[in-house]
Amino acid sequence: MKNKLLAVFTAGVLLFNLVGASLAGPRHKKTRVKQANQLVALLPASDAVVAFDSKRFLNDALPTLLSANQPALAQITAKLDEVQQKSGIDLRQFDQVAAGFTMKQGAGKDVDFDPVIVARGEIKAGALVGIAKLASNGTYREEKIGDRTVYVFSARELGKKNIPAATNSKIAGAVGRAVDGLTNEIAVTSIDSNTLAFGSLVRVREALEAKSHVGVELTTLLERKPAAIMSFAAKAPNGLSKFLPLENDELGATIDSIRYLCGSMDVTDGNAVLQVMARTVKPEQAQSLLETLEGLQMVGKALIGGSKGADKQVYARLIDSVKFARTGNEVNLDLRVPQSDIDVLVGMIK
Repeated sequence: MKNKLLAVFTAGVLLFNLVGASLAGPRHKKTRVKQANQLVALLPASDAVVAFDSKRFLNDALPTLLSANQPALAQITAKLDEVQQKSGIDLRQFDQVAAGFTMKQGAGKDVDFDPVIVARGEIKAGALVGIAKLASNGTYREEKIGDRTVYVFSARELGKKNIPAATNSKIAGAVGRAVDGLTNEIAVTSIDSNTLAFGSLVRVREALEAKSHVGVELTTLLERKPAAIMSFAAKAPNGLSKFLPLENDELGATIDSIRYLCGSMDVTDGNAVLQVMARTVKPEQAQSLLETLEGLQMVGKALIGGSKGADKQVYARLIDSVKFARTGNEVNLDLRVPQSDIDVLVGMIK
């Protein structure tokens, strides 16, 4: 099975690639949190949820993270400007994005991800739908769900028509592989004047019918860092063995004991911050997971601790700065990367 999770996200980008690729501008923290909660509340029952403060990412975080690579930042800014000139739509007007995924067993050991994505901002959702219809050259169909009209596009055909010319062969190859994996259709509709929903038709239907909602266990986990640029929460009631190629050994059993994962990414006080929590069935399993992670950290430091290259030294500092802690059946990871180290890593991007 191709990576359908990547494929569907790529389909969303391709669907709006006349409008480009992401979102941004500063808002009061309480307003951002309220908007994120509102979007998550629009999602149907899901196994995994992601909440993304897109406006803050583009206006604040991205310029900070890429400050040591101005050419890369200029390319992104130029693409957003080009999108606005061609379509009249400024994607930097989006505020928040929330995505909900269901996971089910596919062929063999593969896992299928079925998403629905909801985006809200100052931009007119109806205008985006109109542009997608024009881009498809009429190759779409309409479905009625309640009083809503849903436009269903062939993700593969839309991708082929709207892939931008790429000068980087690696980027072109990645886009090509993603398009090859688009075997499903993508449904698009406006929920209200400035809120758009897209994803598989089944998931968009579930969102519009509102017969189910994200479970309290996931929304509670998302609220641990509600003001972060990105927060996520996922459940694995039967363990992680169907998602990861785990061996039937002690390490595999330790990782397979994880039942919930959540975390956040943020940029604050001159640091990029990553926090992740893994919740196991029993406290002793969490202790085993903690010891495993600390052991891997020791091995990593031993392997590259004496390296001379600037990038290897950054990797060594990253490994050394990871903090682990256990509380009951939860293991927490905290990583803070200073801007000076980000500059080294970003400076290597060509």
